[in-house]
Amino acid sequence: MTARKRYWLMKSEPDTFSIDSLRKVGTEPWNGVRNYQARNFMRDGMQIGDGILFYHSNCTVPGIVGIARVASAAYPDPTQFDRKSDYYDPKSRPEEPRWMLVDVAFERKLARTIALDEIKRHADALGEGFALTQRGNRLSVMPVTAAQWKHLLSLE
Repeated sequence: MTARKRYWLMKSEPDTFSIDSLRKVGTEPWNGVRNYQARNFMRDGMQIGDGILFYHSNCTVPGIVGIARVASAAYPDPTQFDRKSDYYDPKSRPEEPRWMLVDVAFERKLARTIALDEIKRHADALGEGFALTQRGNRLSVMPVTAAQWKHLLSLE
């Protein structure tokens, strides 16, 4: 019996790492997540092959710009141990890492950006549980139901 495919939305600032950056490299570790809930989604929820909506945040037109997939099981984020990294965590130890990551693989760039403003207009169809349309939500990794995935991609 195989595990049920899950879906996620992962945010990145395009000037830091964009969908075009992912297209160039093919697969990339999703490092630098320093929120426990987002970490838990990667560590406990993500499985190889899960779908990812790649979202550009903190830019002129924030929105969903591409599709990727989870390409590895979760493993310790090496930046937590690197003193020169912006993501260094002095309380994390190799024998007890605090922060985990998964590798993300490029699937495709969307034909157009599905802008946050447009997504908000579909809040009722997406349901109350859709974290992106909830006030104050700043998670960089969040779950998406199969129905939400299908609805969002139908907007493309």
